[in-house]
Amino acid sequence: MINKLIAQTLPYFPKKFVWIFSKKYIAGETIEEAILASKQLNDKNITVTIDLLGEFIKNIDEARENKNDYLKIIEHFEKNNIKGNYSLKPTSFGLLIDKDICFKYILEIVAKAAEHNNFVRVDMEDSSCVDLEIELYRKLKAEYPKNVGLVVQAYLKRTPSDLEKLMDLHSDEFPLNYRLCKGIYVEPKEIAFKDPAKVNEMYLKNLEYLLTNKVFVGIATHDKKLIEGAYEIINKHNIPKEQFEFQMLYGVTPDLRKSIIDKAYSMRVYVPYGKEWFGYSTRRLKENPKMASHIIKSLFVRG
Repeated sequence: MINKLIAQTLPYFPKKFVWIFSKKYIAGETIEEAILASKQLNDKNITVTIDLLGEFIKNIDEARENKNDYLKIIEHFEKNNIKGNYSLKPTSFGLLIDKDICFKYILEIVAKAAEHNNFVRVDMEDSSCVDLEIELYRKLKAEYPKNVGLVVQAYLKRTPSDLEKLMDLHSDEFPLNYRLCKGIYVEPKEIAFKDPAKVNEMYLKNLEYLLTNKVFVGIATHDKKLIEGAYEIINKHNIPKEQFEFQMLYGVTPDLRKSIIDKAYSMRVYVPYGKEWFGYSTRRLKENPKMASHIIKSLFVRG
C-alpha cells in the first residue's frame, strides 16, 4: 500500500524532488550527458544501448522530431567512438498514429546505424502494440537483416508462440537478435502471467528455447535467481559466449552487474536520457509500484 501511495502521488511532486529519485537511473537531459555516462561505462568494459526518452507521442510532428533527434544521436555517438548501439520505442515515431510513417522514420534510423555497421533495438511496449511491433520488426529485418533486433517479454502468455513463428526469419548468416526481459507493463491476467515464480519459469523456458536454437539473446534482468538460471542453461548446453550478453538498466544493481563482468561475460547497460525523464520516471513507477521501496532504499544503501 505504501509503494502504491508513493507511485500515485509522486507525479504531483515538484520535478526537482522527483529528480532526486530519478537521477541515478537516467543519464541526464542532453546528448553530452549521455555520451559522458556511456564513456564511463565503456571504461569499465561495459557496452551501452542508448534510448531517447519520450514514448506515446500525441501527433506526427513529434515523430518527425524524434526521428531527427535519433539521426543526430547516431552521428554524435559514432563520432565519439562510443561502444554501443541504439534502442527505440515505436510509439515515439507514431506507431499508434500512422504505422506507415512510423516504419519510414525508423527505417531511416536503422539505415543510419547500418552506415556505421551498427544496430538498432526495437523495444516491445504494452499489449496494444505487440502485433504492430512484430510486423514492424519483420519489415525492418527484411531491409537490414544484420542491423535490427527486437525485445520480447516473458510474462506475456503469447511469447512462446511468437518466438516460434518468428523463427522463419532466422538463419546462420542472419541470426535473430532479441533482448529477453520479464515485462513491466500492467496487463490483464488473461494475457500475462501474474505470479512472479511463473514469470521466472517462463523467462528461463524462453531463454533455453532461444539459446538452443542459436538465437542471439540479450539476457536482460536484475534478478539473481534468473541470472543463476541463465548460467545453468549456458553451461548445460555449452552455449558460446558470442551468442549472448547480459543486459541491465543504468544505475541498477551495480554490484550484481560487476559480479557478471568478473565472470568474463559481456555486459550491456541500457542508458536512457532526455528531457522527457519526468514522464518516463513516473510512468515506470506507476507500472511497477514495487520499485518505490527499491528506489528509496537505493538512496541510502549502495548496490
